[in-house]
Amino acid sequence: MENLINYFETIPSEHRSLILVGGLALFWIIESGVPLFKFKYNKWQHALPNLFFTLTTVVINFALAFLLYETSKWVEANNFGIINWLPDMPLWLYALLGVLLLDFFGAYLAHFVEHKLKPLWMVHLVHHTDHNVDTTTANRHHPIESLIRFFFTLFGVFIVGTPIALVFLYQSLSLVFSQFTHANLKMSKRLDKALSYIVVSPDMHKIHHHYRLPYTDSNYGNIFSVWDRLLGTYMYMEREKLVYGVDVFPDKKKNGHIGELLKQPFQKYEKPTLSADVEE
Repeated sequence: MENLINYFETIPSEHRSLILVGGLALFWIIESGVPLFKFKYNKWQHALPNLFFTLTTVVINFALAFLLYETSKWVEANNFGIINWLPDMPLWLYALLGVLLLDFFGAYLAHFVEHKLKPLWMVHLVHHTDHNVDTTTANRHHPIESLIRFFFTLFGVFIVGTPIALVFLYQSLSLVFSQFTHANLKMSKRLDKALSYIVVSPDMHKIHHHYRLPYTDSNYGNIFSVWDRLLGTYMYMEREKLVYGVDVFPDKKKNGHIGELLKQPFQKYEKPTLSADVEE
C-alpha cells in the first residue's frame, strides 16, 4: 500500500493520460465483442461529440489542477480534514476512507445536486441525452459541468483532508469506473448484482440513464454503491427495459451534434416524464 501511495503522489502526467486512453480503448474493444445492446449506429460518428467533451474536460481539469495540489498540500500540512481528525489507523484504511469520502463529495453529491437544481440539470442534460450509451459517454460533460464537478472535488479535498496521492488515486479510479459502468458490455446478471453491493456496476449505473423518472433520479454513485444504498437513492430495473436519453429531449440528431450540445444548457427547462411502472 505504501508503494501505491508513493506512486500516485508523483504519478507522471503521461501515466494519467495512459489511464484515460488505455481504459477507453480497453472497454471499447470489450463492448464491441460482447455488447449489451446491438446499437444500429456508426460507432466512430457517435464517439466524436463524446470525445470532444472528454477533451474539454481534460483541458479544464489540467488548467485548474494547481488548485487541487495547493489545497491538498495545505490540508496535509495543517492536519486538517475528516480523515486527519480520526484516530491513527492503518494506511490501507486511511486510503480507503479518503477515496470513499472523496467519492461522496466529488461524485455522488455533485451528481445529486445537478439533478435537483434546474439550471444545473440543464447543464448535466448533455450527459443524459446520449441515446446510445457506451464507454465514450463516460466523459460526455458540458464544459460548465466539468467546472462544477471540479469545484465539488476541490471542496471534497478540503473537507476530507486528502493528500495529493489520494486525490490522484481517486481521480484515476473514478475515471476507470466511469468508463466501465457506461460501457455497452454484457455481463452476467448475477455477477453484476453481486458487484453492485460494493461498487457501482454497469447495470446499476445504466438505470440512471433510463429516459424517464424516477429512474433518471437514482443511482448517482460513481465508484462505491454504498452512498445510494445508505441515502435511499438506489433503484433497480431489468436491463431489457432500459431506454436511453431524456424523453422530453428526443431529437437524436441534435443530441449528437457538438454545436447543439453546447447550447443545451440554455434551452427551456422540461421535466422528464414520471414512469408508471416502477420496479422494487
